[in-house]
Amino acid sequence: MDVIMGTWHWSISGFLIGMVMLLLIYFGKGFGMSSNLRSLCSMTGVGKKIAFFDWDWKSQRWNLVVVLGAMMGGFVAKNYLSNDTIVQINPVTIEKLEKLHIEAPQAKLLPDAMFGNTVFTEPKMLLVLILGGFLIGFGSRYAGGCTSGHAITGLSAFQGQSLKAVIGFFVGGLLMAHFILPLLF
Repeated sequence: MDVIMGTWHWSISGFLIGMVMLLLIYFGKGFGMSSNLRSLCSMTGVGKKIAFFDWDWKSQRWNLVVVLGAMMGGFVAKNYLSNDTIVQINPVTIEKLEKLHIEAPQAKLLPDAMFGNTVFTEPKMLLVLILGGFLIGFGSRYAGGCTSGHAITGLSAFQGQSLKAVIGFFVGGLLMAHFILPLLF
């Protein structure tokens, strides 16, 4: 169990992702999570009123199973396969968080100031969540896919549009982390 519960080397995960990509390419499928939102909306019948959602969602059932598996896998990993070791965070990161008045996460992966339950009681943070959720949802559809779809599937298939999207994701993340996040805290 120590092998499963310990931290895995990045090359193992990379190899497994590569194998999944080869299987998807072999079967003519593309990996991405944001397309499942379209499938879920299409399942409700909203396609009768909005043309974007009028499509054969049943052809994407396999991708819905991938999302379900990711959620179940995350639950199992968090609740049954994790040892409660303290996550090692770079001291420079802790110092930068303190400058933003964000307490270091200690034994958790995420700080409570940004991801705790108190976020839902603060109007400013609630607005940030709603606006951020809208921008992520709109952006992933506008870009033709989410970060996982473009970065994993698109780049492995040598798609130029995916390279542009991934560069945009990284630039946007850097702008957010260095310029917008300090304004919010």
